[in-house]
Amino acid sequence: MTTDEPPTRPAPLSAKLGAVPETALWTLYQRAVEARRPDALLDDPKAVELVDRIGFPFAELFGHSAVQAQLQALRVGCFDREVADFLAREPRGTVVCLGEGLETQFWRVDNGRARWLSVDLPESVALREELLPPGPRQRYLAADVTDLGWAEEVDRSHGVLVTAQGLLMYLRPPQVRDLIAGCAERFPGGSLVLDAVPHWFGRLTRSGRMRTHNYQAPPMPWAMDAGERHKLRTAGPAVAAVRDVRPTGGRGLVGALLPLALAVPPLSTRRPSVTVLDFAERPEGP
Repeated sequence: MTTDEPPTRPAPLSAKLGAVPETALWTLYQRAVEARRPDALLDDPKAVELVDRIGFPFAELFGHSAVQAQLQALRVGCFDREVADFLAREPRGTVVCLGEGLETQFWRVDNGRARWLSVDLPESVALREELLPPGPRQRYLAADVTDLGWAEEVDRSHGVLVTAQGLLMYLRPPQVRDLIAGCAERFPGGSLVLDAVPHWFGRLTRSGRMRTHNYQAPPMPWAMDAGERHKLRTAGPAVAAVRDVRPTGGRGLVGALLPLALAVPPLSTRRPSVTVLDFAERPEGP
């Protein structure tokens, strides 16, 4: 005689989500939508697994847009390439992920040797610990990223790369400058990879007009047109170089229009962007 066991149900979210942490679910869902495709630009089985496991109405809230998912994958690919390049140079380096939310980059590009530190708001860390428990080389730190006390927790012995993916647009402009300057001072020879929305996009969010399906994007106080990235060098004297990271690939209409968007003004100067800031080495004493 056999008994039928009840079907396994997705575990409900126990962490209460505010507006900004909810964006972590939006980006997670977009990555999973793209990763499910047979011609996906992003291989992210961990994102697919999480979306299938979480008891959350993703499609009902966020809708389904193949174009939006592809654009998200192109942005994520820029960050993945920079992290992979860093780990090729510094296999035992430290990757510091600010405002990481439910990003699954560790499972996409980790080399088996690097150390990873995720710094995020307490409610986001609680959610991440529940859904993505850290491994032996991962550490989650609940802290305000604008309070640079977290920098004292970073292992600097084998190089440092800081990422701020989908974060800075939610900070005020003075906070962005102070964060960049603080990282540059504390991690000589390191780098920061960041992304920015253009001014037109930021204005839409601040006026409440950036809505997709049933999801209202939170206000984004900081914005930067791609053509303004050179201004980031003025954030602090230790910012030594500024470099554009351009998406590659693309599919269908997005793939056809991407070269134009990257090369022809005003699209090329007023588009979303990913930028690397390289920090100066600390001068050696006499």
